[in-house]
Amino acid sequence: MKKLLTVIAALWLATTVTGQEYLGPLMQMNLGKGAQKTTRATTTFDSTFHYIIDTLTLPVFDDFSTSKFQQYDADFTDGNVTEELFYRLTTPPADVPFPANTVLTTQTTFKKTVDQGTGTVTDVNWPATPVRKWDLSVYPPTFTLTTGYPPYNVYDTIGFANDPDTVWIVAPELVQDSARIFHVAIADPGSVWIDNYAYHNFTFAVNPWSLGVVTFDGLDETGYPYQFGSTATGVADFLTSKPIDLSGKTPADQIYMSFLVQPEGYGDIPEASDSLVLEFFDPGANNWNQVWGMKGHPGGEFEPQHFPVTQAIYLVDGFKFRFKNYGGLSGSLDHFHLDYVHLRENSGAPDSIFTDFAWSYPVGSLIRDYTSVPWDHWKNNATGKMNNETHVVVRNTNYVDKNPQISQVQVLHNGGLEHVFTMSNLAMTTPNPNQNYQAFTAYSTYHDFSSGYTFDVSVPGDEATFDIKGLATIQEPTLTVNDTAYSTQYFGDYYSYDDGSAEKVYGVTGVQARLAYKFTAYEADSLIGVRMHFVPSVNDLSNKLFLLCVWGDNNGVPGAVLYEDEFFFPRTPVYEDGLNEFTDYYLADTMKLPISGTFYVGWRQIDANRLNIGFDMNTPNPDKTFFSLNGGATWSGSTFPGSMMMRPVFSTAANADLSVHKREEQLSWEVYPNPTSGIVAIDWKNDAQFPGAVCRDAQGRTIRVLEAHEQQLQLDLTDAPAGIYFVELSGPNRQVKKVVRY
Repeated sequence: MKKLLTVIAALWLATTVTGQEYLGPLMQMNLGKGAQKTTRATTTFDSTFHYIIDTLTLPVFDDFSTSKFQQYDADFTDGNVTEELFYRLTTPPADVPFPANTVLTTQTTFKKTVDQGTGTVTDVNWPATPVRKWDLSVYPPTFTLTTGYPPYNVYDTIGFANDPDTVWIVAPELVQDSARIFHVAIADPGSVWIDNYAYHNFTFAVNPWSLGVVTFDGLDETGYPYQFGSTATGVADFLTSKPIDLSGKTPADQIYMSFLVQPEGYGDIPEASDSLVLEFFDPGANNWNQVWGMKGHPGGEFEPQHFPVTQAIYLVDGFKFRFKNYGGLSGSLDHFHLDYVHLRENSGAPDSIFTDFAWSYPVGSLIRDYTSVPWDHWKNNATGKMNNETHVVVRNTNYVDKNPQISQVQVLHNGGLEHVFTMSNLAMTTPNPNQNYQAFTAYSTYHDFSSGYTFDVSVPGDEATFDIKGLATIQEPTLTVNDTAYSTQYFGDYYSYDDGSAEKVYGVTGVQARLAYKFTAYEADSLIGVRMHFVPSVNDLSNKLFLLCVWGDNNGVPGAVLYEDEFFFPRTPVYEDGLNEFTDYYLADTMKLPISGTFYVGWRQIDANRLNIGFDMNTPNPDKTFFSLNGGATWSGSTFPGSMMMRPVFSTAANADLSVHKREEQLSWEVYPNPTSGIVAIDWKNDAQFPGAVCRDAQGRTIRVLEAHEQQLQLDLTDAPAGIYFVELSGPNRQVKKVVRY
């Protein structure tokens, strides 16, 4: 077997081509941006919640430090829920429902009588019934007037000893049905937005003025591209306000709209043909009018926008406003980031933007080097592991200098205060409590939290979570909600550098390219797998193959191979549902690999395609990423700042009852003849139905597909070039057989 594997490896290496590392935009994320929760049948609105949105009054404000997106999560038993029942068939004009078992046809039906004695034939039409047929697929339903008849014809022969014959109409058009809709009266003035196509986040903007922005891209509210795999551009995301009552207002009330916009940020640069626009709703004309727009361009600082609302068509009850973007529809592209949306009265030109003192990002990790470590490892090695360079970013958005009165980071567990780190000066390189923060200036610094407290190792259990609160308060604060930054410190079964959010994708190109990620374990333990977040980007790579790898250390670069998947049991990128979700890739046969000191996890990819792992742009760790384009003979360090979303998983106490994915029981099947000159047959020796199979070449490219319903279980490789091929079963087993084409 070892000799055979060496031959296969040599064949693969012979096809190695020059490659490179790559950092690109997110093209698709299976992430939920908080889609509306409704229950809808496929053909009717039955059991659907109909939300009646409340109306806001001035001021309307959102700095996106918290979620002000309306939640659609009503339950049938909620006190603000009423119901209404509609029937498909009713009698005009009183709309009395027909009985539940009513079935009619719109064809004229009849009774035909044949008198054999006289030779006469008599046709008598059944009586017509007026019907209102309601369309229950839309709310409110609409109806059409029609006429119904009994859904059968009767043939009766007089003078013949048998019963009349009844011939039923196939698929009659009028069948009674009903649909119940639940009305939800919303009274939630704390929520501003009625849709959630745009993405509320804390990581995509560069140097935001406060915590949180909303990002416009080419993904819908579920996180999928509007037109995946296409080059189309058009309207993508919407961000729509609730109705606002501006009745009785006049230009003398000085109503102003202001907001901040940043193109690109940590995302993709919007081209000049892309744009973000603002529209106002005219209730009288039931029409949206564009009042502002920005063309795409490379990002920089946030750009303030400010203008009055004076037209009489908008100073009414039912006014709304919405932002929408034009850009690429195939993924997370052409980014615009929005912040500090503010509609208010008694304003003017001097009040051009909301003044504030706020956190720009959540507090950085309180653990040295990592964002998370296994709880067992922390409990045994906590000494000296608190961070002496915790990252803090705040901004003074005032016309005058300000001096914070409270600057601290609190650690809590289960609601109880564990410790308070007091920063004598929040974000100055030289501690000076009397130093004012300059107007319209952001401060990014690092703070020493390495002494005075350690995350409590006495907390029981196999994992632990601590709440982190950063407080930054100034004299006479204008807004207090973003004076506190919330985050969590989680200890589980893995090491991580990333903050859990992907802003871009990363990968290397080149046949047989290797990608390795460096970690140093707190203690010797058993590695059981690697947790990775793959992101579809441009093309679907979920059928591409890679081998999970673990390396030892060789003077700061990957060294000896400690583990590598068998050639016949490769892996593929998995695109999980949900925002920034990870997939666990366990070592084969539930292996526990002994690890101590520095090690590297990653993969050996089969062909040249970039596999595109999620990349966190907010946590710089370029010195931990390495790649090799020559079979591991030499390694290069990454040139991109940031952190791959790749996490080694250890066999800690948290895994004691973990349902580790074991390789499925081996099925009995063979491929023959092997080697082959063309036709390959599959001998399926199991009671279960054949699940289908895919044949790939040594570069991972799909050559042939055999469906589960095929009658002849064979693959034709006659036109395929000589070489090594892999036949992989479809479904959960994913077993692989090697075939040599000579």
